Amino acid sequence: MEQFLQVGVISSTHGIRGEVKVFPTTDDPARYKKLKKVLLDTGKERLELEIQSVKFFKQFVIVKFKGIDNINDVERYKGKSLLVTREDAVKLENDEYYIADLIGMEVYTEEGRFGILKDVMETGANEVYVIDSDKYGEVLVPAIRQCILDVDVEKKMMKIHLLDGLV
Repeated sequence: MEQFLQVGVISSTHGIRGEVKVFPTTDDPARYKKLKKVLLDTGKERLELEIQSVKFFKQFVIVKFKGIDNINDVERYKGKSLLVTREDAVKLENDEYYIADLIGMEVYTEEGRFGILKDVMETGANEVYVIDSDKYGEVLVPAIRQCILDVDVEKKMMKIHLLDGLV
């Protein structure tokens, strides 16, 4: 399981006072209001940054970090990921999973091994799991109770039932 979960990517600076425009990679951008700190993945290290203020603009979150008051101090972080520790992540309900934990899972059907879960697409109604099947190539499976029988995050295994027409 991943220890750090991505909650956004810095897309650009915002103004000249050190604010950044963040593209949220969480399903609920409003969670930024409750975040106190994030880890900035610079590629070489992870810097802990304290969040001073949060605003919302279109699909972006405008974040001001404590102690960063100049556009020049944040310019170099464009394109970098913002992470939270698993402890600071949103608590999950029953039958909810972090996407980072699902990617790479081995998928099985009643007949045996089916493939590897390689992506999760978020649609309006429900998520869709993109599975790289050993036999059929890429298969899209809706994340609904009729299809997803069991998910074991620790063993990185998922058991599914293929409804007629999926393959």
